[in-house]
Amino acid sequence: MSRHSPRRKRTLALAVSAVLAAGGCAGAGTFTSGGGDPVTIAIVSNSQMRDAITLSSAFERENPGTTLKFVSLSENEARAKITASVATGGGEFDVVMISNYETPQWAENGWLTDLSAYARNTPGYDEQDFIPSLRKSLSYQGSMYSVPFYGESSFLMYRKDLLEQAGLTMPAEPAWDQVAAAAAKLDDPAGGRSGICLRGKPGWGESLAPLNTVINTFGGRWFDENWHAQLTSPEVVRAVEFYVDLVRTHGQPGAATSGFGECATQLAQGNTAMWYDATSAVSVLEDPASSKVVGKIGYALAPVREKPNSGWLYTWSLGIPKTSDKPDAAWKFVSWMTGKPYIRMVGERLGWSHVPPGSRQSTYQIPEYREASKAYGPLTLSAMEGVDPEHPGTRPVPYTGIQFLTIPEFQDLGTRVSQQISAAVAGRISVRAALDQAQQYAEVVGRSYRESQ
Repeated sequence: MSRHSPRRKRTLALAVSAVLAAGGCAGAGTFTSGGGDPVTIAIVSNSQMRDAITLSSAFERENPGTTLKFVSLSENEARAKITASVATGGGEFDVVMISNYETPQWAENGWLTDLSAYARNTPGYDEQDFIPSLRKSLSYQGSMYSVPFYGESSFLMYRKDLLEQAGLTMPAEPAWDQVAAAAAKLDDPAGGRSGICLRGKPGWGESLAPLNTVINTFGGRWFDENWHAQLTSPEVVRAVEFYVDLVRTHGQPGAATSGFGECATQLAQGNTAMWYDATSAVSVLEDPASSKVVGKIGYALAPVREKPNSGWLYTWSLGIPKTSDKPDAAWKFVSWMTGKPYIRMVGERLGWSHVPPGSRQSTYQIPEYREASKAYGPLTLSAMEGVDPEHPGTRPVPYTGIQFLTIPEFQDLGTRVSQQISAAVAGRISVRAALDQAQQYAEVVGRSYRESQ
């Protein structure tokens, strides 16, 4: 199959049950504003999204008669519950927070509303202002089916003061070997500080996000051009052994259960010296209300080995399921939360470190934001512009995607593989054993693609 070949809707529907079994679907909490028949929004409970809930009363004042109900979920819970609802036509949600993984596939399946016509007919919304790589990743046949709330690549975050004390200098584009050497020197278990924090938590959007960029830059890939699984190839083995060894030797306590939120807390509270993760983490690290290390963090491009530009491309975006019976009211909210005035409101009311980064080019022209983000803003923009999801590694692949594979099966496959990796991080199995099992999972998926060619 070509990288953009259609897949049966049944394939993703089957994946839903596996995702639910792996991730659960219990809500983290529901926030309701107003009464009547509200617009119901399924949203991920990251910090920028909590800001949107805090500010949502402004939307209701501007749009009398429209009330909002938020269902706030952790990342793994959101993926499971939203996927189950949309894939089965459940109709619980009028707005869903999804990503550039789901959007093109769900648009192809006819599950999402085309938003380009709405965007063109909304004065001042300016669809062309979105960062081009994000706009392309959220489009299907030339139309956008979700719009970005924030976008991100990945970079290395490190304590400038600790490196200086250790006599270390971090290059603008470090190699992974340099990062590992720095982690070893900065590791201080007796003082309660790890050398680095890396995700080990199971989930295709958790530990596999940073790990896949390591696999890519080490020259690995999930499948060759003919859909033969490659998870036991020398390149993948070296990459995963490097990652697991680094976090086991110089990483944070409880690494096997650490995701984005846990690592953000580790660095913000001064408990780790470095962290490789999403560029959106700056909203936590540079906010005095949540961070003890404001102004002490340096930023560098994603570490590399064989392949440059190894950062990922991801966006949390808002889409409207075809099952919503309130698409016009839903768009009013979507356009409010992803529009230019919202970005300025966040900066002026909550502080410029809270601004959702990486969605609009115009954000980086706001004088106040340019000043507040001078340490990380240009780097975020550069990282996002330098990535190429169609060529994630050093060799050809039959799929698109950097930290994920844009195929329906990846929700289940990625979750299963991540569970094996997490077990290796926990020391319950070896990396070789983890990858042997992961290879078997991948071979099943690869075989289905070869047979359908």
